[in-house]
Order: sequence, then structure tokens, then C-alpha cells
Amino acid sequence: MNELFESITAAPAITVLCLMAAQGYKAIAQERMYRHIPTICGLLGLVLGTACHVLVPGYLPCENIVSAAAVGAVSGWAATGVHQVKKQYEEGCPCSRD
Repeated sequence: MNELFESITAAPAITVLCLMAAQGYKAIAQERMYRHIPTICGLLGLVLGTACHVLVPGYLPCENIVSAAAVGAVSGWAATGVHQVKKQYEEGCPCSRD
């Protein structure tokens, strides 16, 4: 059971770290630079996924470093999606039908 729990929490942990990094970037960058946030999150996730695979073997449910990098990148990009869901929830989705 513990092994299953660890493999489930690895990718969301990368997503949270990438979301925190994106919020930090937004705090210091000019608004016109926000377009780089998805790229930053993807690259940071790739680095974190690779680092997890090398430094903490078995933490990510991946058999090789390429899979770990892919899981990390997707987890990083998921951070931008999480932010957009939160933003649309707070502002109200313009695509909602009345």
C-alpha cells in the first residue's frame, strides 16, 4: 500500500513545485513575460522528474530516465492547467451557457 501511495503522490508533488515557481515568476516578471510560464513549468518539471529518477530511485513510477523526464514535463505543464482552472473558477468562465 505504501508503494502505491508514493507513486501516486510523485507527479502531483512536481506539479505543486512548478505551480509555486510559476507564481514566483509572475511576482517578479513583467506581464508581457507571462507567455513564458508554460515553457518554464515544462522545463522545470522535466528537470525535477529527471532528478527524482536519479536521486530517489523508485519515487516516480518509471523504468527509465526518458519516462521520468516525460512524467516531469507533463506534471509541470499540468501546473499551468491548474492555474487556469482556478482563474476561470474565480472569474467565471466566458464560455458558460446561460
